[in-house]
Amino acid sequence: MKNNNYVVIMAGGIGSRFWPYSRTSKPKQFLDIFKTGHSLLQMTFDRFAKLVPKDNIYIITHLDYEALVEAQLPQLKKNQILLEPLRRNTAPCIAFACYKIAKINEKAVVTVAPSDHLITDDAAFKTTWKTAVAAAEDHIKLITIGLTPHSPETGYGYIQFLEGKGAVKEGKGAVKKVKTFTEKPEKALAEKFIESGDFVWNSGIFVWGVNAIKSAMAESLPEMADLFEEATPALNTKNEADAIQTAYAQSNNISIDYGIMEHSSQVYVVLGDFGWSDLGSWSALHEISDKDIYENAVQANALLYDTKNTLVQGPKDKLIIVQGLTDYLVAECDNVLLICKKNNEQKFRDFVADVKESKGKEFL
Repeated sequence: MKNNNYVVIMAGGIGSRFWPYSRTSKPKQFLDIFKTGHSLLQMTFDRFAKLVPKDNIYIITHLDYEALVEAQLPQLKKNQILLEPLRRNTAPCIAFACYKIAKINEKAVVTVAPSDHLITDDAAFKTTWKTAVAAAEDHIKLITIGLTPHSPETGYGYIQFLEGKGAVKEGKGAVKKVKTFTEKPEKALAEKFIESGDFVWNSGIFVWGVNAIKSAMAESLPEMADLFEEATPALNTKNEADAIQTAYAQSNNISIDYGIMEHSSQVYVVLGDFGWSDLGSWSALHEISDKDIYENAVQANALLYDTKNTLVQGPKDKLIIVQGLTDYLVAECDNVLLICKKNNEQKFRDFVADVKESKGKEFL
């Protein structure tokens, strides 16, 4: 019997909020962040390889990273690596993958997941994932996975669900109708979300039948849907790259959240709790790292004095001495030394933009 479960792992980002450790030539998804011998991409692939056949796992990435994917996941066949010619955010990325899979198997239920998230409880994740897949098998619902919030994080998106009304399943592993999405709220608002009890963190992991996502795209992003419908005859053929180049060149730069999830009436959330972090920033890494009694996380050969709540990252062959810092990042990676407040994510994008303009690509 044909297995209808597929996974798409998105691995095309440049990880600017993790600069200078994450570089344009080798972004964070390809790095061994936790010194385990496996990159974040490899860890994500291994997690899903326990859930679906390896032949049903696709990696979508920018064409610049084709060689990195091939080196880190040599078990993949050529057609399992989808190459984006341009960066157009997640809506075109997901359209490419889902239209391609739909042509192979019109009954496919596709899980879309980022390549750079940390999940520490694989058993709990499997349970949540199976609930999401079962809910998506009607090819009507668009499922997103929401995480029980443990603190009023301002770097995450939030999902509000309807309590009782519209629920497919209650209790543990509940499937609930989504009411609203809120992207990265201020702390006071995030605190209210936590207090209300009907908000969860948005994991950015989606599950849907290919017919459901194609219908939603036709409704909310009809121009993009038309582009990928036109490209479909060439998918899984030698003409695929040319067809995708044409589709991407004309596609809007828009996320799947803004483009579809916030507009569709068929969006549901599966509630889960499986030790998740999006590892989107240095601050997120500090949060999940082992820390000393002063809340310092040190991944370097370092001595710290009068220092609190600080992350120090550096090579083992260089001694780093830090004195008098609170809430800082000290990171030495290759040809860059960065010392800054660690909690302002926008600043890291500003750093990268300024370096690109005034110092040159060799520092990116």
